[in-house]
Amino acid sequence: MNSKNSKYYMNMKAVIYARVSSVGDRQDTTRQIRDLEKYAFDNSLVIQRTFEEHISGAKKTKDRPVLSECLDYCFTNDIDILLISELSRLGRNVDDVLANVQLCKEHHLNVYFQKEQLSIFNSNGKEHPFLTIFIAVLGTCAEMERENIKYRLNSGKEKYIAEGGKVGRKEGYRKSDEKLQEEYAGVIKQLRKGYPIRMIAKNEGVGISTVQRIKKRFVDVA
Repeated sequence: MNSKNSKYYMNMKAVIYARVSSVGDRQDTTRQIRDLEKYAFDNSLVIQRTFEEHISGAKKTKDRPVLSECLDYCFTNDIDILLISELSRLGRNVDDVLANVQLCKEHHLNVYFQKEQLSIFNSNGKEHPFLTIFIAVLGTCAEMERENIKYRLNSGKEKYIAEGGKVGRKEGYRKSDEKLQEEYAGVIKQLRKGYPIRMIAKNEGVGISTVQRIKKRFVDVA
């Protein structure tokens, strides 16, 4: 821990935002929150609230209700610093991350990215000179890697089909109730609370027909 940073951050109001892609039990935010809480403690930050979101990283900020709520809370409650485990949690791509960074800068909200050990503002209160460049370079590398993976997958698929292989689900395939309950745990939870179907579909990033199907299968029969 840098003593200079600790002095700068002392008694500042902080908020934690943690996100994982899975809506079931396969992933949780425990590790992210634990690590960020330790960072806050080591730097004498006072945590005001913690926001947790289970949603795909491919979603835009406007489609991430918890992230939107988190940012609104920070802006309206004079929060000094937002703690996030890594850059990718703040947006689905470079443009999205940069837009959110700019939004935070306009509201004088500092954001600390733990994995990259970077923040929007330095301990002297000035903007980090290399943050924007770092985000752009990191995002470009990530995009290149995604394209490489896509190319390898498509290439392998074409070879498999050319050799007589068949793709798609086997005839008669059907997901088990246990698998569906795990995959749509968030949908089922909100259905049982009586939330509107359209709201649930938006919150969970799924289609309305999917929510209706899950409701019929697991909630209406309960």
